[in-house]
Amino acid sequence: MVARVTSEHPDPLVDLLETLDLEELGSAQVSVQPRDASLPEGLTLPETFAEDITLFRGRSQKQPHGRVFGGQVLAQGVVASGRTVVGVGDVPRRLHSIHAYFMRPGDDTRPITFSVERMRDGRSFSTRRVHAIQHGKPILSMSASFQEPDGGLDHQDPAPDVPGPETLPSLADLFAGVDDPRARHLSRRAIELRHVEGNLFAAPAAEQVAAQHVWMRAVGRLPDEPLVHDAVLAYASDYSLLEPVLRRHGLPWSTPGLKMASLDHAMWFHRPARADEWVLYAQQSPSAQGGRGLGVGRMFAADGTLVASVAQEGMVRVPD
Repeated sequence: MVARVTSEHPDPLVDLLETLDLEELGSAQVSVQPRDASLPEGLTLPETFAEDITLFRGRSQKQPHGRVFGGQVLAQGVVASGRTVVGVGDVPRRLHSIHAYFMRPGDDTRPITFSVERMRDGRSFSTRRVHAIQHGKPILSMSASFQEPDGGLDHQDPAPDVPGPETLPSLADLFAGVDDPRARHLSRRAIELRHVEGNLFAAPAAEQVAAQHVWMRAVGRLPDEPLVHDAVLAYASDYSLLEPVLRRHGLPWSTPGLKMASLDHAMWFHRPARADEWVLYAQQSPSAQGGRGLGVGRMFAADGTLVASVAQEGMVRVPD
């Protein structure tokens, strides 16, 4: 995808593309033969069950807290599953949905192995199951589905009427001259975020509502490969979707003792989009309870086209 760099502080976009440039380790077909003694009475299974598995390996981006960013593992899972899908003719099957569970925190000092199972290749759809593995245990389990290009009914919700990204400051603008490691990390990410209602990194929102709008895009030009753009959209989708929970309760990210982590993540890709052009991420939180918060979002291209829908539940714990 991109040339390697060895700088101590690499270009953030180059770093992201390198992280998505997975190494294929090989393929195998694994057959499982159940023992008769292990089957409950009355249950019959085929003598063997064959699994077609392809393995990939990818590195992790360094994070201030030492844990792998969840969006990174999602994006790598998209790339791993997509590389095992072959379309008909010259037109590839496009990703249309992912459903993932975050099971364990990832270690950003260790590589991640991705095991992709070819669940089914039908006439219109291909289904894959992906496990991201570290230290011999899964940190993420994801299903992905790809579809042949098709026609049919077409409608969408209109895009929200909000100020455009050119009228809003970037995080790099906001944190210019701030001597803080977290501020430097936020301003050097591969995805540029511009909050319409103001960000929550240092101070609470002026208005306590469970909704917000964020413009986002990659900080530079991406390769003209649809799978890369889908992966980067998945990557970016995990950055801010739980922020409406904080906004509703008047909490900034800097709240002492705040603990947040993604639990599960679903995303539907409706129409093609470029992740290196402005995308409006309209977000809201219908509910927060029991130490968990739900965020739902819709992504619109700058021309108003609805390109994706997202839902995520996360752990949200605040000290009493």
